Amino acid sequence: MKALLLLLSLVFSPWALADLVDTTHFSSQQNQQQALALAKELRCPQCQNQNLLESTSPIAQDLRLEVYRLVEEGHSSQEIMALMTQRYGDFVLYRPPVRGATLILWFGPGVLLVCVLGGLMLRVRNRAASGSRGER
Repeated sequence: MKALLLLLSLVFSPWALADLVDTTHFSSQQNQQQALALAKELRCPQCQNQNLLESTSPIAQDLRLEVYRLVEEGHSSQEIMALMTQRYGDFVLYRPPVRGATLILWFGPGVLLVCVLGGLMLRVRNRAASGSRGER
């Protein structure tokens, strides 16, 4: 078992250390930092759980290059985010705004957790109550 775990860790460790290799040249360090920050905040429309920097899909590469181009043209981060949201909807944002359509994204996990914990508490109480009745 240990040999298998060692083999798996050796196989997957290069991907954990891998970083984006991008050949795009920016006119300034500030533009590069802005573009990379934006690409980290935008979700790949195809991959769903990866940002534009992490994804290797063709659409992510196209969007990444589009973000780089817009930054080089002098657009602000807010303008670029607005353009991407207009084109792809709130789905493209890792932190979508709180609206009626995104309420489930923001509050769904918390509501689900409260319901599960409440159900578990009721079940434990019912078991404790039925156990104490059986002893009488």
